[in-house]
Amino acid sequence: MSKKQHQGIPVLSSHITSTVSVALVLLILGIVAITSIAVRNIGRDVREKVGFVVIMNDNATNEQINAMKQMWHKADYVSSVKFLSADDVLARWQQLMDDDENITETLGINPFYPEFEVTVKADYADIDEINRLTAPIASMAGVNEIKLHTEMVKSINTSMRSVAIILMSIAAALLLISLVLINNTVRLTIYSRRFTIHTMKLVGATAGFIRRPFVVSYMFNGIIAAFIAIAILCAAISYITSVDPDILQIFTWPEAICVFAGMIITGMVICTISATFAANKYLRTDYDSMFK
Repeated sequence: MSKKQHQGIPVLSSHITSTVSVALVLLILGIVAITSIAVRNIGRDVREKVGFVVIMNDNATNEQINAMKQMWHKADYVSSVKFLSADDVLARWQQLMDDDENITETLGINPFYPEFEVTVKADYADIDEINRLTAPIASMAGVNEIKLHTEMVKSINTSMRSVAIILMSIAAALLLISLVLINNTVRLTIYSRRFTIHTMKLVGATAGFIRRPFVVSYMFNGIIAAFIAIAILCAAISYITSVDPDILQIFTWPEAICVFAGMIITGMVICTISATFAANKYLRTDYDSMFK
C-alpha cells in the first residue's frame, strides 16, 4: 500500500466520523424542533376550545337569537359557536347529572335559558381580550348573562407559557451544545491535518488557498450530515404516522419541511464557521506549537 493510500484512509475516516457526529447532533435538534411545533399546535387547539357562554333571556325572541347568530358568523375572533335551546340545555344537564327525573314536572317550568357557547381563536384566548369582546354583548337586547371560563383560560395560558419556556430553554441549551460539539468535531479533524497546512504554507500557498478546501469540504459535510439526519427523521415520522394517523393533526409535513430546511442551513453554517476558525488557528500556528 502506498504512502498516499495510508494518508487517505485516516482522512476519509475522520470525514466519516465528523459527518456522523454532526448528523446525530442535527437529528436531536430536529426532534426538539418538531416537538416544539407539535406542542405549539396542541396549545393552539386547546386555546381555541375556550371562550364564553352567552345566556339569553327566557323571553328572547327568534329575531334576537337570529341576529346574535349572524353576529357570531361575521365575527373574526370566533372559532366556533353553538346554540342550545332551553330544552337542549335541560337535556345536557340531565345527562351530566345522570338524572332521569323530569325536572320540568317537579318545578312546573324549565329552569334553563337558551344559550350560545362561543369559543374564540387562539390569539383572543386571553381574559382581558375576552372581557373586551364580551363587554358590548352584555348590553344587547335579549342577553341575560355572560359567563366567562376565567379559571380555565388562566390555567391553560399559564400551562402553555410554562411549556413554551421549558422547550425554549431546552432548544437553546441543545443549540449551544450542538455548536460546541460540531465545532470540536471539525477542529479535531482539521487538527489531524495541521502538518499538511504547515507544508502548504512553506511552499508559498496563500491563507485563502489553504483555507478554501477545508471550508468547502466541511460545508458539504454539514449538508450531507443534515440529509442523513433528515432521512432518519422522515423514517421515524412515517412510521409514527402509519401507527397513529391522528399525529398529522398536530404536526404536518409542510411544517416538517421547514424544520428540514432549518437543519440543512444549521449544519452548513455551523460546519462552515467551525472549519474557517479551525483552519485560521493552524494557519497562525508555528511549527513548534503544532506538537502541543
